[in-house]
Amino acid sequence: MESLRLPDCSALIATALDEDFAYGPDYTSLATVPGEARCTADFTAREAGTIAGLGLIEEVLEATAQRLAQWGVDTAGSALADAPAPTITLHSTDGDRVAPGQVIATVQAPALLVLAAERTMLNMVSHVSGIATQTRRWVDAIAAAAADTGTPNSVKQAQVRDTRKTLPGLRALQKYAVRAGGGANHRMGLGDAAMIKDNHVLAVGSVATALRRVREHAPVIACEVEVDTLDQLDEVLLLHPDMVLLDNFALADVHTAVHCRQALSPTTALEVSGGLQLENAGEYGTSGVDYIAVGALTHSVRVLDIGLDFS
Repeated sequence: MESLRLPDCSALIATALDEDFAYGPDYTSLATVPGEARCTADFTAREAGTIAGLGLIEEVLEATAQRLAQWGVDTAGSALADAPAPTITLHSTDGDRVAPGQVIATVQAPALLVLAAERTMLNMVSHVSGIATQTRRWVDAIAAAAADTGTPNSVKQAQVRDTRKTLPGLRALQKYAVRAGGGANHRMGLGDAAMIKDNHVLAVGSVATALRRVREHAPVIACEVEVDTLDQLDEVLLLHPDMVLLDNFALADVHTAVHCRQALSPTTALEVSGGLQLENAGEYGTSGVDYIAVGALTHSVRVLDIGLDFS
């Protein structure tokens, strides 16, 4: 697994709190909860999955405490100032698999603070854990297919990669979640790698011409070329690109593409995308390609059901 380091989410958290505090503080909690009350609250997985984003809990609590103080609410302000600092105990680590009913973190803090931060914490941790969970399913499917061959050490297992199909402002965090689930990241933006797609090819007339022009314009940037047919693949492999994306290739054509790559440009990496489902991930992932690209990891993910309950 790649190194896990939570990206800077301060701007994202600020945006979330802007929405929650746009019309005032948490009047419901201020009316029902004594300002000096403290609580112990557990984050509990309500279904099996893979956890990610636990570091967000502390960051959201700290930012929420500042928001409450800015509103000048005496009860919340005095409680936050006089009481001990919130204590966060993590019972899991990002990337861990969890079972239903498993407590993944415990917070001890002023009740008003926890209630004000609750939805932001759950929204973020549940979302990124959903991405990590879905990524892990794809990784596991490929590993299982490799094991089923009886000679797993001789079978190349493709890495699962994401795409740029992410929500605005969430890209770094969503791609972090993919890494937590055992996957790898595609390019983070337009400028850290070149990606020649069909519209670029139409603009210049051929795949080979597009690749030559990219190399002339940005010779030190790694370049991936998307192809739709085996004929295009043969044309591109003669130019030895860094990587070729096989777009919507049938499995039989993927196997042919792997043989062509070995014959014409063994150092070129192959990635498959389009038409992939979890049910056929193992077949594609053990076909000899280096990567399988799955946009659904980020654009269509379901959150992992996590609850926050006072104990």
